This record gives sequence, structure tokens and C-alpha cells, in this order.
Amino acid sequence: MKTFKLIIALLLLCASGAGNAWADHHRGHVHLGVAIGPYWEPSFYPHPYYYPYPPYYYPPVVIEHPVPQVYIEQPAPEAPTAPDAAAPVNYWYYCPAAKGYYPYVKECPSGWQKVLPQPPGQP
Repeated sequence: MKTFKLIIALLLLCASGAGNAWADHHRGHVHLGVAIGPYWEPSFYPHPYYYPYPPYYYPPVVIEHPVPQVYIEQPAPEAPTAPDAAAPVNYWYYCPAAKGYYPYVKECPSGWQKVLPQPPGQP
């Protein structure tokens, strides 16, 4: 019976150290071993492992090319036109004595006659 109690005490002592081993299980580490003495002893207590910060990546650079501006030239507003009656009329000057028009005939002794211009080839 004394041996049985000794085995039970040894199993309880080992189980008390197993609590620390299961504490790191969520990080993927399992520590198994035999601990002699109290479980809070610094040499057997698993020290927390701090993961380093992940490297900082700058956000990607976005380059937007501006759309070229398009200018549309509008036609100039038309000026109001004068009625046809007020349109200036250019006259030709005919000399009946020389039977010719100014500037081909420089002097006219009988006087100049105002004539409406006519395109060539019409009577």
C-alpha cells in the first residue's frame, strides 16, 4: 500500500507540471518533461513567446493619368445684317463719248454715267 501511495504522489507531481505544458498547446508547442519541485520555479515555467511584428508594407502606389481636356470652339455669333436696301452698291462709271469705263478711260469730256455692274458675257 505504501508503494501505491508513492506512485499516486509521483503521478500527481508529474500532472502538476503538465498544466504548464498544455498552456502552450494553442501556439503549437507542447512541452513534456518531468518537473521536480514546485511548478512555479523559473527554470521549468514556460516563458511566453512573443511573435515579432509583421513587416509593414506600404500600400501600392496608384497613378492616375489625367484625361486631356478637350476644347470645342463655338462659332462666333453672327452680327445682325442690314436690310438689302441699305447695302452699299458699287457703281461703274461709263463715258459715252469714249465708249469705255473708268479706270481704262482717264478723262470724259461729256461727263460720267453711273452704271450698275454686270458680269461679263451678259447684255
